[in-house]
Amino acid sequence: MTKTLLITGASTGIGAATARAASTAGWNVALLARSEDKLETLAGEIGDAALALPCDVTDRDAVNEAVAKTVDHFGGLDGVFANAGKGVDNPGVENGDPAEWHDMIHLNILAVLYTAHATLPHLRKTKGMFVVTGSKAGRDHMKGSIYGATKWFVHGFAGNLAEEMREWGGRCTVISPGMVDTPFFDEGKPTKLQPEDIADAVVFALGQRDTSCVREIHLMPND
Repeated sequence: MTKTLLITGASTGIGAATARAASTAGWNVALLARSEDKLETLAGEIGDAALALPCDVTDRDAVNEAVAKTVDHFGGLDGVFANAGKGVDNPGVENGDPAEWHDMIHLNILAVLYTAHATLPHLRKTKGMFVVTGSKAGRDHMKGSIYGATKWFVHGFAGNLAEEMREWGGRCTVISPGMVDTPFFDEGKPTKLQPEDIADAVVFALGQRDTSCVREIHLMPND
C-alpha cells in the first residue's frame, strides 16, 4: 500500500522540492500552505498522488481539518514533514520588531506543535515518522537572533518528540541545513544548498528500516 506524507510549507522551496522527491519515491503527498494557486499548480504537476490543501498552519482548527481530509482521501498517514517557517526583516533584540517575533514564533514553533498534535494519533497507527525543519541557526549562537532561538526550540522539541514516539515504534528526525537557496532570501544563492538537497535528506530519513531512527541530518553548503 502506498504511504502518505503530509508536508507543511509545501508551495515553494524545500516543501515543494520534497513533495516532488517523495512522490518520485512512491509516496502520496498532502500539500499544505496558504498559497492555493501554487499548491494547485504543484499538485497538477505531481498528479493523482498529490492533494492540495490550502491552509494556514498557525490556525489549529485548519490544521486539524487538513489532517482529517488527508486521512480521508488517502486512507491513512505514514509521515509528516513540518517544514513551514519564516524569518524576520528586523534582526536583533534591541532593534527587533516584536510584531514580527509574534508572527514568526506562531509559525516556527506553535504551527509545528499544532501539526504534531494533530498527526500523532494517525502516525501511531502506522508507526510513522515526524520530520521537522530545523537549521544551523538552531545549533549555533548567533548575535541577537530570535529566528535562531525558534530553531533551538525546534531542535530540542524534535529530540523530545523522538523519545515520546519511540515508545510505540515511531520516529522523529530534525533536518538541519545551513543556507539554502529558497525564497526565504531576496536574492538567489546558487552556490548554497538547493531545496533538492534538503528534499533528498528528508526522503533518506523516511526510507530507513524500522530498526533505525536518524535523529538529525545536518547539511552545509559545499562552497
